[in-house]
Amino acid sequence: MKLLTMIKTFSRDEDGAVTVDWVVLTAAIVGLGIAVLTTVGGATDDYADKIGSHMSSQGVKTTY
Repeated sequence: MKLLTMIKTFSRDEDGAVTVDWVVLTAAIVGLGIAVLTTVGGATDDYADKIGSHMSSQGVKTTY
């Protein structure tokens, strides 16, 4: 009889299902972050290169 009670308790336990939900949600957030970084990464590299070339072309005044 005790084995039957343990099986019923195990079948009604929802802790594992909640854990799976959190794992799926976290994986989706991480995947979305990677997708955004991949998409935006190329444009930020181009802008960084433009800013760097503009700043290197500027003169620095050393006397006042």
